[in-house]
Amino acid sequence: MGKMNCTMKKMARSMMMMILGGVTLQSVLVGSPYPPQPYPQLDTHPYREPRPPIAVLAGCDKLLSRGCVVTSSDKNLIIGELSYITDGVKTHDASTYVELGPKLQWVQIDLSGECEIHTVCIWHYANLRAYRDVICQISNDPKFIDGVVTVFNNDHDNSAGLGVGKDMEYVETSYGRPFTVDAVQGRYIRCYSNGNTLDRMNHYTEIEVFGKPLYTPQKEDEAKLLPPVPTSEATAKIYDNLPDPPTGKTWLKIDYPRWVW
Repeated sequence: MGKMNCTMKKMARSMMMMILGGVTLQSVLVGSPYPPQPYPQLDTHPYREPRPPIAVLAGCDKLLSRGCVVTSSDKNLIIGELSYITDGVKTHDASTYVELGPKLQWVQIDLSGECEIHTVCIWHYANLRAYRDVICQISNDPKFIDGVVTVFNNDHDNSAGLGVGKDMEYVETSYGRPFTVDAVQGRYIRCYSNGNTLDRMNHYTEIEVFGKPLYTPQKEDEAKLLPPVPTSEATAKIYDNLPDPPTGKTWLKIDYPRWVW
């Protein structure tokens, strides 16, 4: 009888863990510390600070990706909709991000026409994790077979099969990861990831692409060239009292969400 009671208690405890598992997991993830060391491929940039402002050529600071069509390698999203990736909403909320399945996955933005790209900023999921094999490519070929240019790659061991990258992995925060692009021309932006330091899943909150269009936008495309309307306190503090940019350039002003890790 005692042995049976013990077994029943174990079963009940297991069922309770299954019921509360999601809550327990969430509390662990939200409070997760800086990725474990040693971690030689991790960027040493302080994760609570934004990266230095980026200066781009005058006229090349237009937000090109707002409202653009997004496709993906994962045809059965676990959470969210692909339209979230270009809707301008970057707050850390369960209703604003997309979750793709495990292993190597990509999302692709169609800019509606060829553009000259100067900066890309990617927001995955901001709770102090680092994403693996973050690769960004640009092409005029929607299948990414011809004319592909890689503009960011932190795959240090070629596990994605797209070549070894020289960029560092980084801690994901609501500041995202902006990086400069050397005026690469293309219509499509494809971003890869391959899980992260906390789980095998892939997430995107927003991707922004800045530059200038090399085509004449149609009326339905004009809204895509407008930056997000709200400017948060975090954004204002970053860009207050900046010195004059280098001659012929302008400061690229990325709008960040209010909540910052």
